[in-house]
Amino acid sequence: AKAVIQADGRLDDSSIDAVSAEKEQIIRKSGLLEFYAGREGLQDVGGQQLLKEWLRKRTRAFSDEARAFGLPAPKGILLVGVQGSGKSLVAKAVANLWKLPLLRLDVGRLFASLVGSSEQNLRTAIRTAESIAPVVLWVDEIEKGFAGVVSSNARDAGTSARVFGSFITWLQEKQTPVFVIATANDVTQLPPELVRKGRFDEIFFVDLPNLSERADIWR
Repeated sequence: AKAVIQADGRLDDSSIDAVSAEKEQIIRKSGLLEFYAGREGLQDVGGQQLLKEWLRKRTRAFSDEARAFGLPAPKGILLVGVQGSGKSLVAKAVANLWKLPLLRLDVGRLFASLVGSSEQNLRTAIRTAESIAPVVLWVDEIEKGFAGVVSSNARDAGTSARVFGSFITWLQEKQTPVFVIATANDVTQLPPELVRKGRFDEIFFVDLPNLSERADIWR
């Protein structure tokens, strides 16, 4: 930290790299999140014009100017669609568009055998993401991670239900600028509580590209 501040009080490119490296180290230590540093942009996403326009309009939503003006930061979006339709690509493109770090959370990693460990893992993952905010948190295949919520009491003594409850409470009430992008392949497996109003800003259906969109991708 001492090395990154220059004599004039400003950061140069090497200082920014040092801060980024420190953030990556924090993420690796958690063991629950993965850091992605891709180069994908919205230009790599074929079709999905409504989604792309929604994202472009919020490019400066996490800026100092937006905060000073009192604008609330976007909460997140839920992307639903068949496998291979580009949901993961969108998550990577958003981080580059907004110039924010991208973290991937695999919900399955949260669950542990010791009593209370799963809930603690969720708190650790959330605390880690919030410590480097503003950030994009990509929750991949969320329906698989929380598939056992309905039968949780019989299957795992209620652990899945408690972790899920804590997650959606945080999703609803969070104040830190953590933009959540949750992806799901099978909408029928999503717990109904997850799609209630207020959890996400918007829910988008991401379909396979049509003929004109495929031509756009090839170009």
